This record gives sequence, structure tokens and C-alpha cells, in this order.
Amino acid sequence: MAKIKNKKEFDFEDSKYYINRELSWLQFNERVLSEAEDKDNPLFERLKFLSISASNLDEFFMVRVASLKDMINADYKKLDIAGMTAKEQLTEVLSTVHSFVDEQYRIYNEELVPALLANGLMICKAEDLTAKDSEYVDRYFDEFVYPVVTPMAVDSSRPFPLIRNKTLNIAALLKKKEGKDDVDFATVQVPDVLPRILEIPGSGKEREARKVIFLEDIIQKNVSKLFLNYEVLTSSPYRVGRNADLSIDEDEAEDLLKEIEKQIKRRQWGQAIRLEVSTGINKKLLKLIAGELNVEENEIYDIDGPLDLTFLMKMYKLEGFDELKEHRYKTPQPVPEFNNDENLFDVISRGDVLMHHPYETFENVVKFVENAAVDPNVLAIKQTLYRVSGNSPIIAALAKAADNGKQVTVLVELKARFDEENNIVWAKMLEKAGCHVIYGLVGLKTHCKITLVVRREEDGIKRYVHLATGNYNDSTAKQYTDVGLFTCAPAFGEDATAVFNMLSGYSEPLGWNKLSLAPLWLKDRVIDLIKREEEHARAGEPARIVAKMNSICHKEVIAELYKASSMGVKIDLIVRGICCLRTGIPGVSENITVRSIVGNFLEHSRIFYFENGGNPEYYCSSADWMPRNLERRVEILFPVENEKLRKKLRHILDVELADTDKAHVMNDKGKYVKIDCTKLDPSDRINSQKVFGDEAANNSKAMNSQNTRVFIPEMKV
Repeated sequence: MAKIKNKKEFDFEDSKYYINRELSWLQFNERVLSEAEDKDNPLFERLKFLSISASNLDEFFMVRVASLKDMINADYKKLDIAGMTAKEQLTEVLSTVHSFVDEQYRIYNEELVPALLANGLMICKAEDLTAKDSEYVDRYFDEFVYPVVTPMAVDSSRPFPLIRNKTLNIAALLKKKEGKDDVDFATVQVPDVLPRILEIPGSGKEREARKVIFLEDIIQKNVSKLFLNYEVLTSSPYRVGRNADLSIDEDEAEDLLKEIEKQIKRRQWGQAIRLEVSTGINKKLLKLIAGELNVEENEIYDIDGPLDLTFLMKMYKLEGFDELKEHRYKTPQPVPEFNNDENLFDVISRGDVLMHHPYETFENVVKFVENAAVDPNVLAIKQTLYRVSGNSPIIAALAKAADNGKQVTVLVELKARFDEENNIVWAKMLEKAGCHVIYGLVGLKTHCKITLVVRREEDGIKRYVHLATGNYNDSTAKQYTDVGLFTCAPAFGEDATAVFNMLSGYSEPLGWNKLSLAPLWLKDRVIDLIKREEEHARAGEPARIVAKMNSICHKEVIAELYKASSMGVKIDLIVRGICCLRTGIPGVSENITVRSIVGNFLEHSRIFYFENGGNPEYYCSSADWMPRNLERRVEILFPVENEKLRKKLRHILDVELADTDKAHVMNDKGKYVKIDCTKLDPSDRINSQKVFGDEAANNSKAMNSQNTRVFIPEMKV
């Protein structure tokens, strides 16, 4: 591994060594879109990936593009990590997104729609319908749609209505059948209380293919019924994206919960930042809409197909197409240590347990809280909640625990973006149940994942701790890859108590046994670990870093990685999303590799390996290496010390570094290239997610047949 002779000649903070955060995120979404194009994926999985790419883009506009526009409006001059102004970033972002949207609809129109038809599903326009189909669609409009929709005219007495964020609408130009030649404007919101997709009866029986039609096409077909006495000159769908980033002054807010409730309502009416219209829209109609919404030309997207491709997730759920979906490794398996009726606390008392979700079930985490809620020996439960599911069994268990007289303390993070409303509901419910609910620290989001159960046992008080990289959400735990650790080691218990005392009061511990917390200690700990590898390399000792996370864009951390690389430290990064680091810079990052894995599960776990001169250390964390995680959130980094569990973590990293099917590797131009599997022997191909799913299933089968514990073997890479 190359070392540079004079490290001082390199300015590791030079902006040319970094990639813009927003453009890096767009590269990530391109990787998601590539899965929609990949013919090795089952057809309905390709629909799902296209839907995800559209949903991702919605949030990107509502938050990141909105933020850039806010900076421009505020005349913000500071350059980003790559040396770009906000205006330069926005120009580049919008240009990139226009090309991206064109590619989305090319894949939809040229690949997915024909493939759906070939597999028995026809997406119809009004002109594709037979007389019988047309009669059914019109009757559906009369009976179900007409009573729900509300046409809104615009004239001197009725101003242009407020068009809600992300709603699908139909605009029309009208002319009275009798009287003046004036042209009027009207708009109709496509009701989201009705299904976006209507299947036409008889499909697939009398015909070769089942037929579906979109709700907006049904409304357009019958739009004249909404404007009697008017001639509809033209009509077309449109959709508005708005600034949806909440702006809350926590210091001035007397009641944070009430302030967030108020801000959520305002989210629907933020500044318009994107206008999507159908190809062929009447120019006069487009000019009128764009003028009223005050959007510029580069913020208008001409769409050749149905607006809002997130509807494809609903199409994914259509019955009768199971053979076109992925089933091979999507069923969570039992955790070997818990695969019997033994008390969870007894199992944890024997030794630490590491779980790898969703390959291994999240159910044990739910049971941990449920059992604690009814266990007469449990005195207290303390937990942080960032995002929870719509019908969370953990929330129900916490409420039951309070009802059973246990001391229950729950930190509910109200500021979890786009989950604020859901979290407010749960917070109020827990308070009514008798739980002590706290809302975190002013100015910080509490993003760490930790549960503490205090139990009275024969030899005294014992503390059981669960730490994780992912949220306490039983729904997303089936879709996100995460790791979680159960332990009752006293040092972890003491630290967990200190965490909750810090969150609920003003107690700041002088030191920690095992945990490192942001925003006060975690960044320094990460940098110290990187510097230690650099020192080992200088001394000629083994030095290597393997780090798996969602994003890395902290300039100081990246600079330290560059310095370590320049001294010969081998660094392998597995980064799903944003990566502002560049690989292959001579003398700077020649020893760094970056790969991103995009598969059926969303890669969410944060795992870190440091060679440490031949005495490896392993860590897991709730935090990515981003400024917001290391400086503006409460996060936790925790070590994994049990040798068997460390081997499990190493196995995860090794398999992902060997992935050939789902990995995209960054080249020296800062671009990601997918591995060309056509040049590989089939036996050499590795889909890491399938490997983990198959191993979990095989372990479960072996345990059921032999009643013995099976542990994943090491994979040498």
C-alpha cells in the first residue's frame, strides 16, 4: 500500500477532494433506479424500485431542494464541502433531476409497461377501453367519484385555490356554451380517499390480460359532467411539490408538542418548488398554473406518463402476481439463542446476543418489552422512540407496563421528519397511560436506539440493555437491515442509566464505561479511532478500517480518512447513500474503496471495524458520519466484545465486501459502476442479502431438526 513521502504537500481540506452532498444523493437514487432496470430482478420488484425512486425524489425536493432555495432567498454565501454556492448546487441539481425523471419514464414506458402486458396486466387509457369497459368506468365515476370530487372555478370572486403538497389534480380551461367567449380556469383534486388504480371486471377471464385504469383518467374521461353549461376546451393532470421542512424555534416555543402540531399543518402550503405536468398540456393552461404557483421554467417537469410513480407500490400489492415477486429470502427467521420457550432474561444473563435483522426476527425485541411489562420482578423500563409503526406493539406494551405500576420513562422524538404527527399521537397515548414522556433536548434530535429494563433478582438489581442501529419499528424491521445487541453486562447497564438521566434531567456523566455519545464525545471518538490506525501504519503494524453506514459527509472525518490512507491504512467503506469522499486520488485516497449495496432490503446498519495493530475492535452505532449525527443529535456508538458476536459482524462485512450482484463501486471519477456479473462464473456470484437470508433459514432448519445451535461460519475474502 502506497505511502506519500511528504504529507504536508496535500491540503486534505481542499474542496476538490470532496463530492457535493446533494449530487451524491442523486447518484444514490440513480442506483435505486438501476434496480428497476435490472432484468435479473422479478418484474414486480422492478415496479417497487421505480416507486421507491419516485418517493425518494419527493422527499429530496421537500427537504433538500427546499433548503437550497431557502439559502438562496436568504443570500447565504457559505460554500459547501465541494466548494459550491447554494445557487450553483441548485442549478446542477435541477439539471440532473430533469435527466433522472426522463430516465424514470423511459424505463416505465419502454420496459415495465410492455413487460406487464406480456405477463397479463394491461394499463389502459380511456381510448383503450371497449364499449363494455367504458360503460363500467363511467358508471364507477357516477356512483363513487362524482359524489366525492369538488370542482373549483377561478374567477374575480374565487381566487386560485391552495393546492396541497403532493396531491394529484386536474386543471381545465372552460368556455360557456352560451354567452361570452371568455375562457375560465378550473381545477379538481383527484381524491386520495379513492383507489388510484381501478381494475375493470372480467379482466383475465374473457380476455388475455387483466385491465386497470388510473383514477385521473376516469375523471378526465368524465370531466364534462363536473362543469355543466360549460364546454371543456382542454384538461390535464398536474402535481405540485412544496417546501415541507419544518422551521421550529425551540427556545421560543412554550409547548414543543403544540408548536410541532401547528407546523405540520403549514407543511401542506409551503412554497411551491416543483410542478409536474403531463406531456402535451395546453400552453395557456400551463402558463396559468405556473404563474399562480410562481414556479420557474427549470422547476417544471414535463412527464410522459402517469404523474407520481409512487402508485406502483400499490400495483405491487395487486393479488395474483406472486410469481413475479421476490420470496426467496424475505421471511425473518428465529434468533438461535431465543429459539425456545426459555425466559428472555435468562438467555441474556448467559451472555450477550447479537441479532441481524430482518434475516433474524425483530420479534424478540418486541417480546423483551412485552415480557418486561408483565414480569413482576421488573421495576422500570426506559426507552427512546424515534419512529414507530402505525399499530406498534411496543407502545402497547409500554402502556401496559405503566398500568401494571412499573416506572416507565419514554423519550419520544417529536422532530423525526415526516413522522411528527404519528409520534405526537403515541406521546399523548403514553402520557394518558401513566408513562413519563419526555421530548428530548432543546436543539437536538434524539436518534439513539436504547432500551433499559431494571429487574429485581435474587442477587440484587440487574439491568438489561438493548442497543441497536435501527428504530423500534416492527414494520420497517422487516425491510431494513440492522443489528441489535442484548446485554446485561454491568458496565453497559451503568452507561444506559447515565444516558437516560442525561436525557431526562441535567446529569452529564464525567466519563463512560463502554458507550460514546454524540454530540459531546462521539465525533472525537471516531477521529481518535481513525488516527490510531494511522499510527499503527506508521509503526509498520497491521492497520485497516472497514466501515458500513448509510452516509458519510463530515469533512473533518473524511480528512482524517485521507490522512490515514496516505500513511498506508487500507480503508473499505460500505456506504448505501451519500458519500462526499472521493476514491483514487493519488497520494490521498488510493487506499480507500467505496461500495454501495442496493437490494430488496434497505441497508441501514452501522458497523465499524478497526484492525488496531492486530487486536481488532468492533463497534455498532445509531450514527452515520454526518455533521447532523455527530454534532446535532443524541447518538450512541457501542462496542461488541464477545468473540463469537464479533465473528458474526466480521462475516457481515466480509460478505458485503464480496457482493457481486447488488454492489456499485465508486471509481476514481467519483461515479458508481455496477459489477459486471456476465464475466463471472455463476458459482462466483454473491448477492449478500440472499446469502444472509439463506444462512438464517438454514440455521433455523438445522435447529429445528437437531435442536442444536448453528452459528454462521466465517467467510474468507
